[in-house]
Amino acid sequence: MNSRSILLFSILFILTFSASAQTFKNEFGFKSDNDSYLAQGSDRYYTNGLFIDYRRAMDQSKLKNGLEKKIYEISAGQKMYNPISGYSPDPAKQDRPFAGYLYVGGALSWFHSNESILKTSIELGTTGPNSLAEDGQELLHNTVGFYELDGWQYQIKNELAVNLSTQYTRLLHRASNNAIDFSFDGYANIGTTFSGAGAGILFRAGGINQLFNSAYTNSVIGNNPKTKALIKREIFFYAKPQLNFVAYDATVQGSMFNNNSPVTFGVKPIVFAQQIGFNYSSQRFTFDFGMLFKTKEIKSTAKAHQYGSISMFYRFN
Repeated sequence: MNSRSILLFSILFILTFSASAQTFKNEFGFKSDNDSYLAQGSDRYYTNGLFIDYRRAMDQSKLKNGLEKKIYEISAGQKMYNPISGYSPDPAKQDRPFAGYLYVGGALSWFHSNESILKTSIELGTTGPNSLAEDGQELLHNTVGFYELDGWQYQIKNELAVNLSTQYTRLLHRASNNAIDFSFDGYANIGTTFSGAGAGILFRAGGINQLFNSAYTNSVIGNNPKTKALIKREIFFYAKPQLNFVAYDATVQGSMFNNNSPVTFGVKPIVFAQQIGFNYSSQRFTFDFGMLFKTKEIKSTAKAHQYGSISMFYRFN
């Protein structure tokens, strides 16, 4: 199935069902990243990502004053990376290593009444052949009829992955008509695969809910809600310019303990990213399509990169 078919199916899937007035405690769904979603004919660098998430809201009636929601999350995901093409048999001409990252994770988020959010998470997994990225990309290319791959024999070596992350979001301003708002969004990562930090400003425009009731922050679910959502259905555009400091990226630099990978590079310490997208969410379903544009990330001949992202989530009791 090509990217256009996936997008069309996703929209039809969402529009087939109507929303009810009920609040749901659980959420399950997936997110898919791929540069082919931008229809530019590229297949490079961060070329594919697939993530599955389950979230559940804890009983809000038992939370202390000032705390709107507490949501825990279980996730699994895989990321695939290759040079400017998946057919790069000559390691001397590769501008980025072939690499994969496979993980399972857990997270806990605190949503406060002042529309500040704190999220902490941990991921356990692996890089290298054990990530099954080569098998996953071969399956993807064979399924959709893409070109033959060559070069994975030079991928980053196996390494145990343990990564911790903290994210903080806070509302800065919302217009009196509740149609536009601005929020601060920052994060910090530390681990054997990814380490760094970043900060940006999130802009939303359209039919939006509070940050503790919004699909953007994965907080539509509730369990004995304290505060009513502003609207039943969100339909909004968003943009988030963000400045990132990259301390370490094992998918580019190899293992920080024993770097015996055949192809590695240094990373650019400062990367600017611009995210834009569209989100539709009822109380039962979420559909999101976003695009991310990044400046040059690698100290090689590699170019700047961009990719698209499709998310779909279903909520239930």
